Amino acid sequence: MPEASLKQPADVPFVAFDQVSLAYDDSGNAIEDISLTIEEGEFVAFVGPSGCGKSTFMKLCTGLHGPTAGQVRVDGTPVGGPLKISGMAFQNANLLPWRTTLDNVLLPLEIVKPYRSQFRKRRAEFVGWARDLLRTVGLEGYEDQFPWQLSGGMQQRASICRALIHRPRLLMLDEPFAALDAFTREELWCVLRDLWEAQRFTVVLVTHDLREAAFLADTVYVMSRRPGRIIERRTIDLPRPRELAITYEEPFTGMVQSLRKQIGEIRAT
Repeated sequence: MPEASLKQPADVPFVAFDQVSLAYDDSGNAIEDISLTIEEGEFVAFVGPSGCGKSTFMKLCTGLHGPTAGQVRVDGTPVGGPLKISGMAFQNANLLPWRTTLDNVLLPLEIVKPYRSQFRKRRAEFVGWARDLLRTVGLEGYEDQFPWQLSGGMQQRASICRALIHRPRLLMLDEPFAALDAFTREELWCVLRDLWEAQRFTVVLVTHDLREAAFLADTVYVMSRRPGRIIERRTIDLPRPRELAITYEEPFTGMVQSLRKQIGEIRAT
């Protein structure tokens, strides 16, 4: 598997937001005065009403946008541009239709430093990495299929493999399962759970699905309406590894109902 990069001392938060605000235009801040830290290997989720700035947080974290106030630090260093130690997956798999599943997964290694300069020489090795990931998510035997030959759930599995192929230390997930049916969605929760348990990369999940947030995350942040602020930090004190059955039992159901009630009150304000 890909080489690990150097890590900061344990007492340095992996992600740190210090009074961060971002305004896209003159209409006001999208998010406002956010201060929080995320430890390396932590799985966090952001929930809140539509338009509250959940996806904006993700863009700031990965350097796709810079803050208009405050500072974002990742791995002890101020974020000044796109991070090569991050991977991203979105609601739409966005696989390139002219590339096979295998070649779609390999794409980051062709464009991300330092792998792009080594791609031709190490292609056989990189193909091995991709095949291992595809096997892990249940796509062995589909390496030579094109996106149009895959179901939506299979495309999203490939998208997650593509996001992880260069072994990022930070995985950003923006509503990755929202377009899938309920059974496929729950199946992919378990796939992601197992990948995270095995590798312990840091995950930031943006979702509207409160069951998803509570099942997968160590910590759930609840955001206000725009301008988005963090109004609550909830620790999900459930033992790991978590089985899907807990999502239909107490105390899990009570926790989700409490989150649902809180977000309903935010929307009504």
